[in-house]
Amino acid sequence: MSWFSPKSKPSASCDAPASGDAIVVDHITKKYGDFTAVDDVSFNVHQGEIFGLLGPNGAGKSTLIRMMTTLLPATSGRAVINGFDVAKEPDSARHCMGVIPQALTSDIDLTVEENLSIYAKLYGVPAADRKRNIDELLKTVDLLKWRHAQTKTLSGGMRRRLEIARGLVHSPKIFFLDEPTTGLDPVSRVAVWEMLTEIKNRRALTILITTHYMDEADRLCDRVAIVDHGKLVALDSPMALKASVPGTNVIEAQFLNAPAVWHEELGKLEDVTSVQPVGADMYRILSSNGTKTTTELVELAVRSNVQIKSLSVQNTTLDDVFVHYTGRQLRDEQVKAYNFVMPDRPGMRP
Repeated sequence: MSWFSPKSKPSASCDAPASGDAIVVDHITKKYGDFTAVDDVSFNVHQGEIFGLLGPNGAGKSTLIRMMTTLLPATSGRAVINGFDVAKEPDSARHCMGVIPQALTSDIDLTVEENLSIYAKLYGVPAADRKRNIDELLKTVDLLKWRHAQTKTLSGGMRRRLEIARGLVHSPKIFFLDEPTTGLDPVSRVAVWEMLTEIKNRRALTILITTHYMDEADRLCDRVAIVDHGKLVALDSPMALKASVPGTNVIEAQFLNAPAVWHEELGKLEDVTSVQPVGADMYRILSSNGTKTTTELVELAVRSNVQIKSLSVQNTTLDDVFVHYTGRQLRDEQVKAYNFVMPDRPGMRP
């Protein structure tokens, strides 16, 4: 399944759809033989929002994006992009979207400007608009000084910025990014976040990202859909999701010489709503009164002759939301990676 060729023309314009929703995913399912990668998922993405698909590697996030971006046919259900059903009007849907896969795919032997120019030509952007768009995008992603540099000379963060510019060179209305900051150092990740927010506001874009980073979803997204084992388990704003978890504070504590019934003893503290073992003698305790629970926990440890090795208190995070809805912590699970543009083959699992 291919993207645009120079002769490929959309059948309609990319004006905003009358429904007000940029993306509509309606009971979409993808199966590989007996394995269900995406299981009856439905959600809408509003015009102009940043929408996040949050979950561990292997949860089905990339499969969802591949179906929405016409790279993979759905087993059942449908995806509508800017008013176009991706199964019935794929070229029109493609014309309205920019897509950045997780892997870096720019040609390393071409210059920064050549990479952008080739994509602009493939999308049929007129010559006068190409020059203006490329100049504007290079300035936006802070690559003006490197426009004539070969792509292979760029750092990882600079190449990611080039990928973002390339996905916007035809002025799409909707922007898909699959794990946009995976592999980047902390400073580059923050730079990408700031850049995406600026681009979204300047271009009135709708952005959908997948991520397994809690801080990324919390920082960037207007709404977050939590995906686990191919299912949509929760969807709301980060603030509302955190408010839905019983307990407003999280206490992480590690103990030495704790008795076998220590989990139950912690659960008996007055304001505790949940106790979750998270490692060797480490517990994650949710409480509606962090200060009081911390005091009581220390008193309990003293009475029980249990040594506290470490103790910290924080507000509820999206990690707690994930635990609340799935029963386990979000992990960067070791799963077999697969190519974002892998052709669909019967029996192949993501």
